[in-house]
Amino acid sequence: MWELLARSLEASTIFLFAALGELISQRAGVLNVGLEGLMLFGGTAAFITAQTTSSYPLGLLAGLAIGGFLGLAHGFFCITLRGDQVVSGMGLWILSFGLTTYLGNPYTGPLGLERVPRFFGLSPFYPLGVMLVATAWFLLFRTSHGLAIRSVGENPGAAEASGIPVAVIRYLCVTSGGILAGLSGATYTLSYNPVWNYNFLMGWGFVSLALVFFSMWNPWILLAGASLFGIMWQLSLSPELVLPGVLSRYVWRTVPFAITIPILCVISTPWFRTRWGLAKPEALGRPYAKE
Repeated sequence: MWELLARSLEASTIFLFAALGELISQRAGVLNVGLEGLMLFGGTAAFITAQTTSSYPLGLLAGLAIGGFLGLAHGFFCITLRGDQVVSGMGLWILSFGLTTYLGNPYTGPLGLERVPRFFGLSPFYPLGVMLVATAWFLLFRTSHGLAIRSVGENPGAAEASGIPVAVIRYLCVTSGGILAGLSGATYTLSYNPVWNYNFLMGWGFVSLALVFFSMWNPWILLAGASLFGIMWQLSLSPELVLPGVLSRYVWRTVPFAITIPILCVISTPWFRTRWGLAKPEALGRPYAKE
C-alpha cells in the first residue's frame, strides 16, 4: 500500500509542477492552454539529454531551459504582439506534438540509467513540489512582488498607472510558468516513467490546466487537488490493488478526466463563485496595450 501511495505522490508532483507554473502565469493575466506542449518538450529534451550524456542533472537543466524558452515565446506572442492567448497556446501544443515525435523517435525506449534515488520509496521531487507551493503562496500573498503580480492580473491599467511594469511582470511570470512546465515533463521522463514514446503524457497537461481553475488560484488548494488526482491516476493504473475485480482498468483510466469535467462545471457556476469567492484574475486572457 505504501508503494501505491508513494507512486501516487510522485504522479501528483507532475501535475503540481505544471499547474503551479500556470497558476503564477494566470495570476499575472496570461493564459497558456498549451501547457501539455511545454511539458512534452521539457520531458523530451530532458530524456534525450540524459540518455546521450548519462547525466540526470544535465537532463533536468535541458528540460527547464526548453520550458522557459517556450514560455518566453508564448509571452512574446501574447504580451508584445498582443495575440490571442488561446490560439498561441494551442499552436504550441500542436507544434510540440509533431516536433517531439520527430525528434524523440530515435530515442524510443527506456532511459537506460539507474533510477533516481528514492527515500523510503518516495521521489525527491515531491518534497520539492511542497516547498515550491509554500514559496509561491508566500510570494503571492505575503510580499509586495506578489501584490504586483496580482494587480497586473486584475487591472493592468491601474497597475501601470501606479508604476508597476506590466509587461516585465507578465514576462517573468509566463517564463517561470514555462520553466515549471519543463520541470514537470522532465520529472515524468526521468523519474516517474523513464521510457520515451510519442505523446507520452496522454492528457496530463490538460488535467494540470484544469487543476488551476479547480484550485481557485490558491497554491495550497492546488497541492490538495494535485495529490487527489495523482492518487486517482495511479489507482487507475493498478485498481486491483484496492478494488480487485471492480470494472476494467481501461474504464478506471478515464476517471481522472471524467471527474475533471463536472468539477469545472460546478466551479464555473455563479452560485459557486458567490459562495466560495472564486478568485479568477479579472484580466486573465486579455492582451494589454499601454495607453
